Amino acid sequence: MLATLSAVTAAVLLGGTTGGYTVDAEGRFAPPAAFIPSAAVTYDQSYVPAAASIRVRQHTDTGGATTIDLRITGTRPDHSFGASVHRYPCGALPADAGPRYQDQPGGADGDEVRLDFTTDARGTGAATDRHSWGLRRGEAASVVIQDRPGDDATRVACFTVPFGWVTA
Repeated sequence: MLATLSAVTAAVLLGGTTGGYTVDAEGRFAPPAAFIPSAAVTYDQSYVPAAASIRVRQHTDTGGATTIDLRITGTRPDHSFGASVHRYPCGALPADAGPRYQDQPGGADGDEVRLDFTTDARGTGAATDRHSWGLRRGEAASVVIQDRPGDDATRVACFTVPFGWVTA
């Protein structure tokens, strides 16, 4: 557990000029069986090579609206990826992150946090998603990267994020 936590730099900033709070997490991708575990796991290095980097920032304002930003570098160049927030932390298998986070409790169909992006010629991509609602405690734990946007895409990487929440 300690090695996993040291692989992520996370900061929670309270208050500030905009109010609310911010969670900032960064990581470098490694295979699931890497000697030094990482919170950023690559399942297919042809899309997300080991040592590619990711940063996820969540800002929730005092009214509960949430913005999530993603920035990734070192991935497959000139490629469209799918990305979304998932319910569980990353694991040894792509399915370990579980289903996508839904804004409706109990897994009912609802809005999701979608962070689809297209990389440039250097393999750098970014995405932002904003919602009027916040995350529920213990129900959002990772960002899953897919080989392409869409519901039938293959999970190629995952990043465990210590998301904050606004509702229990």
